[in-house]
Amino acid sequence: MSTPVVSIFTPLSPPEATPRALAAAPYDTHWPLDGGTAWVFYSSADQTQVKRPVILADGFSLGKSNVDALYDGLENGAFPFVTALREQGHDLVLLGFDERSASILDNAAVAIECIKKAIDDREGSAPLTVGGFSMGGLVTRYALAKLESEGFRHETETYISYDTPHRGAWLPIGVQAFAHYVRQHWGGMPLVGELLGRFSTMVNSPAARQLLRWHIETPEGAADQARARTDFLDELARVGSWPTNVRLLGVANGAGNGIGNAIPKGVSAMSSTGPVLNGTELFTQDIGNPVVANLHGANKESVVVRTDGLPDIDGAPGGLFPVTPGLPGNPANFGTAAMLAETLDRKPAELVYNASVFVPTVSAVAAGDIDDRHMLDGKVDPEASELDEFLCASENEGHTVMTEELGRWILDRISAG
Repeated sequence: MSTPVVSIFTPLSPPEATPRALAAAPYDTHWPLDGGTAWVFYSSADQTQVKRPVILADGFSLGKSNVDALYDGLENGAFPFVTALREQGHDLVLLGFDERSASILDNAAVAIECIKKAIDDREGSAPLTVGGFSMGGLVTRYALAKLESEGFRHETETYISYDTPHRGAWLPIGVQAFAHYVRQHWGGMPLVGELLGRFSTMVNSPAARQLLRWHIETPEGAADQARARTDFLDELARVGSWPTNVRLLGVANGAGNGIGNAIPKGVSAMSSTGPVLNGTELFTQDIGNPVVANLHGANKESVVVRTDGLPDIDGAPGGLFPVTPGLPGNPANFGTAAMLAETLDRKPAELVYNASVFVPTVSAVAAGDIDDRHMLDGKVDPEASELDEFLCASENEGHTVMTEELGRWILDRISAG
């Protein structure tokens, strides 16, 4: 059977009841890179070189970047960003990776090659705009800072991050543990084993370990910051943390007014009464030392998952964990767990909450640590942000969804530059 791709970072359009077939992205040329590909959309039909390049990097998932999906999310949703960008005379360079779940440091090498290629290919001397979506924003942030640390002139005037988890992302610990539990016991099943293990593989990949503020490697493990994330943050600091003499811009799919998504703390989010997983239940995050998952499987050892000292983060302001187009019911984080449960039980799980926050607003605009409940749930303080300028969405919406509000703001700032 074909395995659905559980994509959690690629720019998404709002979900549809019946997913459309993706049309081929109308790029003009492409640049093969070592570890990726850059697809170039010229601003005019008579071009053979970029003139005012805007490099935007793909985010995290498993496997290779899909230019058709990237273009569709940017152009065919609420706002035709690609068309609007080109009408302003900018050339769009969509940067994709051969393995989106590889280390951010590895994919930063691809971004560096792309930046150098854009400079070499460019007609004229217009400065570059460089950034990315979610993880792509961290990839390009590190790439620019690293080039500077090595004395290379990257000729970039503006950096843009689109709902990038500068201070970490959130995936409920119960969901992580459930994904590992399913893979551990049923990942070897014929036909569906790959699907059952795919989410766990994604959660334990190098990039996910670097992105997630709290990670759990096994159902029985402890939730904490992964060593891979600590090492990445140390390396980011080593190269200066941010590029200098560059305008640092960012947008958040989360609201900045302190209003969350109304998901309560410490309540059941997903439960199963099926023959295989009967008694399995996942809970939204609470403070203290709460149970976040009861994992039960027929003839399998049960596991109770607890966390210690985490904030009640599921309902915080921020970009919501994106749905997965093409899968029944458009599952998100708790929804993906429900989908895996239904695959095993052959009956629907009880799903109370499909998604939770994924990138808290304060993380997306680099204005506070998500460990701090007051910063997490409060109004964003512009003076606290490490960005020069940012915009938060009017209300909490799907992570990396392209909206007219955020898209227009980016275009205005690029033009003003």
